[in-house]
Amino acid sequence: MTHVLDPNALADTSGGAGTPPDPFADVTRSNDAFRAFLHGLPGVDQVGAEARAKVLGTRSIKTTAKAWAIDTAISMVDLTTLEGADTPGKVRSLAAKARRPDPTDPTCPAVAAVCVYGDLAGVAKEALAGTGINVAAVATAFPSGRASREVKLADVRDAVANGADEIDMVIDRGAFLTGRYLDVFEEIVAVKEACARQGTGRAHLKVILETGELVTLDAVRRASWLAMLAGGDFIKTSTGKVSPAATLPVCLVMLEAVRDFRAATGRQVGVKPAGGIRTTKDAVKHMVLINETVGADWLSPDWFRFGASSLLNDLLLQRQKLRTGHYSGPDHVSVD
Repeated sequence: MTHVLDPNALADTSGGAGTPPDPFADVTRSNDAFRAFLHGLPGVDQVGAEARAKVLGTRSIKTTAKAWAIDTAISMVDLTTLEGADTPGKVRSLAAKARRPDPTDPTCPAVAAVCVYGDLAGVAKEALAGTGINVAAVATAFPSGRASREVKLADVRDAVANGADEIDMVIDRGAFLTGRYLDVFEEIVAVKEACARQGTGRAHLKVILETGELVTLDAVRRASWLAMLAGGDFIKTSTGKVSPAATLPVCLVMLEAVRDFRAATGRQVGVKPAGGIRTTKDAVKHMVLINETVGADWLSPDWFRFGASSLLNDLLLQRQKLRTGHYSGPDHVSVD
């Protein structure tokens, strides 16, 4: 199974670079107009969102459905290493695991992508050549986003030149939280333009909201809409460096946003929770949330990803348990 995003599904339906899709083409004419639009979005009932996420998180699934869910979750993983001590050798090892998550079982699906820092994107690209597994690279002064726009765009161009198929950018949370929405919008548009690859289309853009710093679910909804209006192909919860990271209520709000955005514009946008998703139970809870909130259209690596490292190990152990009836020893999976 390959996981190349469908270029037709992600076709840009806006009126041009920096122009939101109809019927929202006029909302970014000024920061005041944009603020009025974003603050005019329906408010989030935080208590209700938390209660719904809790109820959906208690759903159980049957064994046959669990086997499908585990394999689907594996195919949705962006296998990630984002440490200062990362080396080319570690990235090659991660790429080998991405290709064959369970070396003893050729029926185990490959993951969706390997996510690394931009300077190591070329190493990952070479190691994954011919597999259909994407290379995702973080950029725009990840994880803080604290750099000039020129530096951020150079960061993106460097990662794309190194072979990145996908760019995971961070928004300027300081600008967002102080109401400079048009600045954030214009930066996302500029980053998307910097994702262009000479003669081969562009890298797909995931926009990291860093929801742990946005504080409220209302802010998460506004940031989600801002990122989608600017042309983001995915909206992503977190860098994984800030706590809380991915939570079910936050993911619920983001899923509702992509659902409503598609209903209004006809354009589908993916969702990627990242940070703190470590177990098969965590993954299944998110998949139930997807099915109940936006439907099966998003149950695909084209439209939903898990940003994770340790999650894959637990998925493999649970998969082995379903196949054999017993848990494997700790050496069944590699230590990332």
